[in-house]
Amino acid sequence: MNDHSCVKMKTAIIERKKRMTERSTATRRPTIKEVARLAGVSHQTVSRYLRSRNGLKPDTLARIDAAVSELNYRPNLVARSMRTRRTGRLAILLPTVAFNPARMLHGATEAAHEGGFSVEVVSVIGDTGTRTERMLEIAGTGQVEGILALAPLSPGFEDHLPHGETIVVAPDFDDEMRGIGELADASPLVELMEGLVEFGHRRFLHVAGNLQFASARARKAAYLETIERLGLESAGAVDGDWSGKSGYDAVHSLPDEALPTAVVAANDVVAAGAIRALIDRGLDVPGQVSVTGWDNNEVCQYLPPALTSVEVDLESLGRNAMLSLIKSISGRDLEPPPGPLQRVVWRESTGPAHR
Repeated sequence: MNDHSCVKMKTAIIERKKRMTERSTATRRPTIKEVARLAGVSHQTVSRYLRSRNGLKPDTLARIDAAVSELNYRPNLVARSMRTRRTGRLAILLPTVAFNPARMLHGATEAAHEGGFSVEVVSVIGDTGTRTERMLEIAGTGQVEGILALAPLSPGFEDHLPHGETIVVAPDFDDEMRGIGELADASPLVELMEGLVEFGHRRFLHVAGNLQFASARARKAAYLETIERLGLESAGAVDGDWSGKSGYDAVHSLPDEALPTAVVAANDVVAAGAIRALIDRGLDVPGQVSVTGWDNNEVCQYLPPALTSVEVDLESLGRNAMLSLIKSISGRDLEPPPGPLQRVVWRESTGPAHR
């Protein structure tokens, strides 16, 4: 091999090593010391920050938050586990029912990641007892630092927990994943009715949901109370089942002289059925009858007319539950979600009462 060939080979080797170094640097996990250097604090302060935000000055917290965000820093959970015997892992336990928990899980897992935890979701088929047994099995492995249960557990489960295990049970659903607590708060329905009264409406119809749900019972009770309190006229409070058919049948069956000027539906699907029945009867929405829904389904804003509804922030519901678990484990107070859990969204399906 001549000298020229040797030079070319050495150059190629140097270039390859350089590329490998650059690639390694680009993919390397940032360290706690790099976060500290960027934030202008000691690495002990960052370590304390990762354990708990309590006691740190707001300016210090802001600088570390900014450094963590800029470097996309995530704690090395394996290393931390070896040092502290903590796993950095949490579990979310939920029942397998006819319910899509995606939005709640998104809010919960996002909060967990902000707290430096990874999350495993465990879906359990069976009743409360079965779910509790599965929770105790997971707790007994020592592989998670805490468990968030999105549905109730058996009374007295705390007596069987391994020492130091943290369990938080979300207060938002019953055993069938039917909304309770804040989800059963009917005050937005009162806000809807009072807003419609300001539009001049005096005669209302309520198509309720399945009364096995606390939320459906609360909304029906709030409707009847508001009718009486404001001296309004009711065309009925019809028991439904959350289906579009129940909304259609309730409106379609009313005689012409008993039609309301406003329909307050249990959810957006019921509202869609009510609107269909009104159109079939030759009535204009909202020109002659206003209609409201609940849940603020994505399709609401694209309907003709766009549907007035109640938005339920399920992401915040999941986030709040996870914040409780993180607080119990580490004492850290992460940023709570802004605004109320439920809020009225006024759109085109409501307007002045027809004279």
